[in-house]
Amino acid sequence: MSDTSQKQIYFHVGTGKTGTTFLQYRVFPKLKGIYYIQRTRYRRVTKIINNSHYTRFLVSREFDQQLEDQVKLFAEEFPNTTPIIVFRKHASYIASQYRRFVKNGFTGRFVDFIDLENDQGYFRKQDLDYSQQIGILEKYFNPKPIVFFYEDFSTDPDAFIDNLAALLDVTINPKDLNLKRKHTSYSEKQLKAILSAGKYINLKKRRVFKNSVLHLFWRFYLGSIRYTILYAANCLPEKYFRKEPLIPKDELEKVRKYYQNDWENCLAYSKKNIN
Repeated sequence: MSDTSQKQIYFHVGTGKTGTTFLQYRVFPKLKGIYYIQRTRYRRVTKIINNSHYTRFLVSREFDQQLEDQVKLFAEEFPNTTPIIVFRKHASYIASQYRRFVKNGFTGRFVDFIDLENDQGYFRKQDLDYSQQIGILEKYFNPKPIVFFYEDFSTDPDAFIDNLAALLDVTINPKDLNLKRKHTSYSEKQLKAILSAGKYINLKKRRVFKNSVLHLFWRFYLGSIRYTILYAANCLPEKYFRKEPLIPKDELEKVRKYYQNDWENCLAYSKKNIN
């Protein structure tokens, strides 16, 4: 077992819909000069770091509403870790999350997903409080967190990756990168179809069988229903779908205004700690 006090650890606490999966599979494995621990190996992260001869590590895991609990556990083992987090503009983030949840069987309206007035939505107001998330990282880790923004990655991925590599003091060969989008977004009418079907069929991802083989068949069965609906919806004309938008623009604007100060604070924090 090696001395972990001599090891440098970076922990990417990725949140959903901020390019996390892309970074985990397309970028992080290509970084040279640091040992990358994939999310599929996260359960063994303590053992891997403690027993490894490497001195520099990059760990990545996706957290949303369980962020503080997981960060606290990691920090108990490695308090000198430098955390990395990527934020996305609040309205864009919650809209993308809502589309993902609808695709996976969520049957509520957008106002049932994020309820700014009564805070009774699936996502609570504090779940989009980025300043609070920075505070959590500062609370449990000794080094200040490194803050990135999804919009920078979306606009200029090459510059984003170069900046990431510089801050981690690693190198990367641009020729090794595949920057093509991994997933395509589903259309408005496809998601409306899933939303409607979900009121009659439970399409939520869930475990029904304890047996792994049966669970695999169940996932295949549920997925086949979901993707059949998505495909069929794409073939139907617009007149078969309700005219109301899946996500009302005025509701998105409320989200943007509510979190405007939070977004500006995060921008200022990032500049201060990077410079």
